Amino acid sequence: MVLDEKNFTRYLTRSEIDAAVQEVAKRINQDYEGKKLVLVGVLKGAVVFMADLVRHIKVDCEIEFVRLSSYGKARTSSGTVTILKDIQVDIRDKHVLIVEEIIDSGRTLKFLFERLKASGPASVEIVTLLDKSSKRIVDVPVKYVGRMIEDQFLVGYGLDLEEGCRNLPDIYYLKYPN
Repeated sequence: MVLDEKNFTRYLTRSEIDAAVQEVAKRINQDYEGKKLVLVGVLKGAVVFMADLVRHIKVDCEIEFVRLSSYGKARTSSGTVTILKDIQVDIRDKHVLIVEEIIDSGRTLKFLFERLKASGPASVEIVTLLDKSSKRIVDVPVKYVGRMIEDQFLVGYGLDLEEGCRNLPDIYYLKYPN
């Protein structure tokens, strides 16, 4: 899918994204020094952020993925979370870091956070590239945030529009949301 520049405007450049990723990774490295970390990426959107983030993480880590759905093809969450792919590793007594590209209502992340926490890990924390806290409906403990953002519909860098635009290196916002 090609973006229509009349409808989309660049929100964050690749260099701004890279700076946010590096800053978050620096904090993670400090906080988890000497510990082993399990990164749990939320598919599909977080895969680009997670790939860049893991390259900057210096502590021993492994990666795992979960796929959840609360949007379907809509631009807003339905409120019902469905597990499409669960993690395959035992996280008991391990340090877990949930990796998400964007958080808005918080419902999906709260569901995942509580589900993982019930598995007996040593710790569970959340990292997100983008935090749309003005849209928060439920409280979710986000420890690492790349950027606080306004309420915009965003695409690029893993964020999609009907499964397209994930491969764009920059992040764009929709000028005229329907």
